This record gives sequence, structure tokens and C-alpha cells, in this order.
Amino acid sequence: MLNGSRVNPLAPVDIMQDYDIVFFINDLESSNYKTDRNWMNQFGQLVIFQQNDFEDNSYIFLMQFSDVRIDLRFADMTTVNEVIKEDTLNKILLDKDNQLKPLPNPNDKAHWVKKPSQKEWEKLLNEVWWIQTYIAKGIWRDELPYVKYMYDVILIDCIRKLLSWYIGVDHDWKINVGKCEKWFKRLLKSHLYNQFILLYSNHEYQEIWSKLFDAGKLIHKVGTELSTRLGYRYPINDEINVSEFISKLKNLPEDAKEII
Repeated sequence: MLNGSRVNPLAPVDIMQDYDIVFFINDLESSNYKTDRNWMNQFGQLVIFQQNDFEDNSYIFLMQFSDVRIDLRFADMTTVNEVIKEDTLNKILLDKDNQLKPLPNPNDKAHWVKKPSQKEWEKLLNEVWWIQTYIAKGIWRDELPYVKYMYDVILIDCIRKLLSWYIGVDHDWKINVGKCEKWFKRLLKSHLYNQFILLYSNHEYQEIWSKLFDAGKLIHKVGTELSTRLGYRYPINDEINVSEFISKLKNLPEDAKEII
């Protein structure tokens, strides 16, 4: 069975696309694909591979060859119906024993951006302002690894989720933004995409401060518009309070004994 971007008619086509294959076999436990890996050689010059196990006892080999990437999963034939249900991007390449019913045409419905519930909305909007206090305190303490994690990972992830919802509502929640939002560039308006990518900062605290305040402006712009379209409340008091608080920390002397 072929799945992934190779069967997604909406995915960009290029030389970097993987071949995602599921190979169903009888008596998986007695097979020796894990122990005798010579079968890999027939695909070409191997650069590196990774092998991972799944809870249903199936396993996968992620293989990067010099000219192609192949992700080959080995699963027991008894689990075929369950594995097929895991995704809507599936195409049967070979059913030599005619054991399967025809599948619907592959589509990326399972990967569409989901409309947030009010609880999900409130949680994200709280986090996107709350985490800014961590970043500000980390800068004042000169704890760069901590600052970069809170900014680059936690805050940026929140903003990516917010922008995914922004795209989702524009497409009536029938859109796939790609793994890790990799298709933002072609789905966001260019000025909004540029605002987003300019949030990525270097290791200089002065720039991180600047980017942090720019992030607040983007959150306000996208968040207030989304709140109207979704019918959810935007936490304007959190924005005002946090913006004032981190501005105070920005100007706080390094040897301060209290926050005033």
C-alpha cells in the first residue's frame, strides 16, 4: 500500500518526495526483515536508515538512499483493515490474493485543520501570552538556552497553530497545511507569511526582545480577527497586562532587588 504525499493530488511534486509503503505479510513475527537487512541493498546506495517499532508489533524502516527516500513499514496481514483506517491517503499497489475491498480515492481529509473548540481556543490564547513572561524572565536572568526554547519552540508553536486556524477558517476547515505547517508559504497571504518568518530570531537578546514585541503584534492581528470569525472572546486584558509586564522587565536593571 502506498500512502502519504505520493497519493495526495494536492501535495507539491518534487524530487524530495518520499515513497511511503506498507508491506503486509503473513506471520510477521517469524519474518527476518529486522535481523537480515540485506534486502535494503536492492534499492540503491544507503546513506542512513532508522528503524522504529509500533504498538501493534508492526515496524518501519526509514531509509535515505543517495537518490530517493523510502519509508517501508512491515505489518501483519491480520491488521490490514485497521492500518488502512489510520489515514485517508492510501492506495493499494498490489493485492495478489484479492483480499481487500476497493478503497475510496485518496484524499487528505484526515489532515485538514480542525476548527478549535472554545476550550482549545482559550487554552492556546492563554498560553501564547503566558509564555511571554517566561521568555522575559529568562532574558533578565541571562539564561539563553531556556529563552530560546521558550521562544523558538513554545511560543512559535502557538503562533503556528493560530495561523493554521486562520488558514482553516478561510477554507471552511477543508485544508491541509502540511506537516509542521510546511505549506504556510503558499497558503498564507505573502505579507502575513513574511511577518511570521521574520519572528525567527538569533541569539542576541536585543533582537529577541524586538521579535517578542513583533510576535505580540501578529498575535493581536490574527487573534482579534479570528475571535470575530469564530465567535470566541479574545483575551485583550491578558495582552495588555503581559505587554506592560514584559516591557517593565525589559527595562529592569540586572541587579534589581524587586520588580517595580
